Amino acid sequence: MRQILTLLATLMVVAGSGQAMAQDQSGAGARDALSALAQLDLKRSAIVQSGGQTDIKLGLSQPVPYRAYLLADPYRLVVDFREVNFDGHDPKILLGVPGAITALRWGRFRPGWSRLVAELARPMTLASAEETTGDTPQINLALRPVSPSSFKAHSGAADSAMWGLPQPAEVAPTHRRQDGTRPLRVVLDPGHGGIDPGAEDGGMHEADIVLQFARLLRDRMRRAGIEVVMTRNQDVFVPLETRVTVARAAGADLFISLHADSITQGVATGATIYRLGNDAESEATRKLVTRHDRDDILAGVDLHGQGDEVADILIQMARRETQPRSVRVAQVLAGAIKTAGLRMHKHPVQGANFSVLKSPDIPSVLIELGFLSSPADRKRLNDPDWRARMADAITQGVLTWAQSDAAEAKLLRQ
Repeated sequence: MRQILTLLATLMVVAGSGQAMAQDQSGAGARDALSALAQLDLKRSAIVQSGGQTDIKLGLSQPVPYRAYLLADPYRLVVDFREVNFDGHDPKILLGVPGAITALRWGRFRPGWSRLVAELARPMTLASAEETTGDTPQINLALRPVSPSSFKAHSGAADSAMWGLPQPAEVAPTHRRQDGTRPLRVVLDPGHGGIDPGAEDGGMHEADIVLQFARLLRDRMRRAGIEVVMTRNQDVFVPLETRVTVARAAGADLFISLHADSITQGVATGATIYRLGNDAESEATRKLVTRHDRDDILAGVDLHGQGDEVADILIQMARRETQPRSVRVAQVLAGAIKTAGLRMHKHPVQGANFSVLKSPDIPSVLIELGFLSSPADRKRLNDPDWRARMADAITQGVLTWAQSDAAEAKLLRQ
């Protein structure tokens, strides 16, 4: 099926992303470096003014696509990134004494994107821009003064200078369905984080609980020979769409989102496995085909500029293969948890319309480890022995599913 998609598609890659993936495969520490958010490294960042030129240097934890452009009324430089986490860094520290740049601000301005705005004392041109990769990724921008007439001729987002945006490139073959000939790659998604603590009950916060458990599960899986990527490894907010994008960039064979919910009415206890509900599939498809950034819908497939009919056909083709696999992994995980003697909800496998389950080309499940609104579940979630047994059960379930899934993949190719 992926061979069909490859024939219909133009593969687009982000400059530097190949190197990030290479780092991800080199070891556990490097794998942790791949995350949803690039982090600003203030120690490697500076604004330097010399000989009429102003240089802006931004040290980052990983390369990102970006664009830079100039606007007037007032004069300002705008840089859009996908996505840099500026949390905890005061732009005034980087600005220092105002000169050619009179004010600086940055932050997240829409899901998946951050923005830096530098207000300028006079009209300037963007003389150069480059992004270095390697161990110390950095974006370097150089500004030089120009006349107002020259500024007008070279400003505006429509005529913006772009660097580090997706460009056609020679790349390795697209990610193929796992068949047991290489290590399984799983993306773990600890829900919530940062400004979104999730459910709160009994003095416990969902974001903290699931992050702690995700780290334990990651270590268990890696010892079992599974490659693991985390959508977040610290208490930061990650947009829902970005979580799925991380899985796609990592070439995930399986996406597992981890939660521990709370209900205000009724009583619920035990773990629950969710997969995308049958009644949600058509709605998920309708939303996906209307997206503007169609290049991010399917791994290795550029749908930008294609009509809804083409996008719909490709998504339906992918979902026809992926959705039964998601159902099977949910059932196998539920069986593994029951076999381990761990408490499950009376309806252990359910369908739901969660955003993180809507990837049409990656088998995806959401695991509610328990309910913070249940005193019994809170006790279990706080118990190191229970957490270890649950992590082992999930790991075993994933291995069991992967073995049967790989066998099916080989039969399909024959």
